[in-house]
Amino acid sequence: MSALPARLRATRTGAPAIVLGLAVIAVAIGIFGTFTTQHVLGQVAFVATYAIAGLGVILIVGQCGQISLGQGALLAIGAYVQTWLCLRGWPPILALPFALAAGAAGGWLASLPARRLGGLYFGMSTLAFALIVEEVLVRWEGGTRGSAGMAVPAFGVGGFSATSAGGQALVSVLALAVALWCCRRLLNSRVGRAWRAVRDDELAAAACGIDIAAAKTRAFVVGGALSGLAGALYAHWIGFVSPEQFGLQLSFELLILAFVGGVRALSGALWGAIVIVAVPQVLSLVRDHLPAGVANAAGFDAMALGLVIVMVILVRPEGIAGRGTGTSN
Repeated sequence: MSALPARLRATRTGAPAIVLGLAVIAVAIGIFGTFTTQHVLGQVAFVATYAIAGLGVILIVGQCGQISLGQGALLAIGAYVQTWLCLRGWPPILALPFALAAGAAGGWLASLPARRLGGLYFGMSTLAFALIVEEVLVRWEGGTRGSAGMAVPAFGVGGFSATSAGGQALVSVLALAVALWCCRRLLNSRVGRAWRAVRDDELAAAACGIDIAAAKTRAFVVGGALSGLAGALYAHWIGFVSPEQFGLQLSFELLILAFVGGVRALSGALWGAIVIVAVPQVLSLVRDHLPAGVANAAGFDAMALGLVIVMVILVRPEGIAGRGTGTSN
């Protein structure tokens, strides 16, 4: 039992991989913002936003070892709280902390069954939580306007307004950098070591004095806060929110993002987001050069994404940023 803390004491956070990923985005902003269309900058904004959401999945699934099938619902909570406050005259920068707090509260609520359930049963409870949130968003027309959705004003701070793709990319990259820094500090603290102990062996962690239920709850609260932040930014970049945007497909996309990038690595959120956002863009470019029967086939995009996932699993079983079991790169 005494070997458990020693094994968890040293944690690699993969700073070079994170810095390299952020450098790729920064170079894209500098180059593409000058020489090509705003579309590329828009994709950079979405990569950074998806990466923030992916960090939440990595903390819950990769670091604490819990199954979360309802991460999209936490994004929805953050997005709707941000939208609701902005439509009532709140400056977006002041509404943002409330979106984070709402996401954290949603994460706490989703984690409650973990005190009595474990493994697949707990995963199913998070799936039920996502379905409940989606149903509330549809039915509560007085607060969410139901399926009609709500328009979201542009994000702004003081005299700066992120109405252009370049402004959106700048805000998203800055938010991602702060989120990565906070997560790195957290994983190197007692909280992060407790998460990894719970992930590796709950019985041994409990024998070492770790409160298992509290550790799981903290993981969901922090992961929910990150999802709330991502949801708020996503709402501003899309300019519109509706319940179908945050269905189960988004939750599964975030899981794919984390496992493709490397579920045990913080930098995996960034690499996974690049893959998730880039694959549809690449497909749109090559579609015109493929036979019509292939390019227009039903499920072509899903099949291509599945092929990418299989290739990553074969070449890098632990994800693009994976560096070995038990690390948190």
